[in-house]
Amino acid sequence: MIIVVKPKTSKEELTKLIDNIKEVGLNPVEFEGEERTVIHVLGEVRNDTEAHFKSIRCVEKVVRIVRPYKLASREHHSHTTIVKVGDVSIGNSDFIVIAGPCSVESESQIMEAAEMLKKLGVKIMRASAFKPRTSPYDFQGLGIEGLKLLKKVRAKTGLLVETEVMDVRDVPIAAEYVDLLRVGARNMQNYDLLKELGKVKKPVILKRGISATINEFIMAAEYLLYHGNKNVIFCERGIRTFENSYRNTLDLGAVALLKKLTHLPVIVDPSHAAGNRELIPPLSRAAVAAGADGLLVEAHPNPEKALSDAAQSLYPEQLDELLKGLKPVCEAVGKKLLLH
Repeated sequence: MIIVVKPKTSKEELTKLIDNIKEVGLNPVEFEGEERTVIHVLGEVRNDTEAHFKSIRCVEKVVRIVRPYKLASREHHSHTTIVKVGDVSIGNSDFIVIAGPCSVESESQIMEAAEMLKKLGVKIMRASAFKPRTSPYDFQGLGIEGLKLLKKVRAKTGLLVETEVMDVRDVPIAAEYVDLLRVGARNMQNYDLLKELGKVKKPVILKRGISATINEFIMAAEYLLYHGNKNVIFCERGIRTFENSYRNTLDLGAVALLKKLTHLPVIVDPSHAAGNRELIPPLSRAAVAAGADGLLVEAHPNPEKALSDAAQSLYPEQLDELLKGLKPVCEAVGKKLLLH
């Protein structure tokens, strides 16, 4: 249930309303909008309780939500959420490209990658300090040392940095070093991790699980919102289907549907969908046309030497061409490709 509070309601009246909600055993979550304050009421609401709230003087209206997800729905929050990462806004008319190597491999590699991105105008670098790998024998990332290198990148180049987190214990540590945290596909339904990320003040990119439905994807975001983090970004990265000609099947219908059902920004990871660098440019242009707010792309200064995801990592000149190809598509759909 949503309670919409009348404009110019005093702080005292609002406090009394919130106390009233708690007194009947319900949990209020307050969202302050530009024009009105909206209180989302979580819990089992009886008809007589709903009528009671309607009778309170500062209440403009009470709205029932029938969807299983509450805080992520447009019924709850009609205006599109714009997530701020440093001086970058995600969810407005800008189209954001987050790019970089799959993982932090060494200081020389990550600095070379940062210089590559800086030269091309990319504002946010992706690189994982922690790597979930199918095989325990594959490179697992540099851990804390990788986080320190990402912080060094930001200090030297001014780039914003993001990384994946896999373990609840790593969340507060990673939040100290990077600007943006990412939940990988394998951890989309790691609810303890989502709860912990809900408590931090850093924006979170939530990747869709390999076999997750749209409803399950949104419910995972609901965990983050419920536990206090309002800066959540969906990332469609392809799902597992019967098709084996490419790594995963990129579900661009999900982009359009998520934009309709929720108020959260949506970006696309064409790299993990394709598994093949040659497919990344057309999938990226299609993502723009489908209404995405940005891309998460793998690019490496020397892909042949990459310790992970080499086949899907763009060469520097390919990233340059990708960015040039995105510009006219962005303009066609009313977006501006954000490069510095």
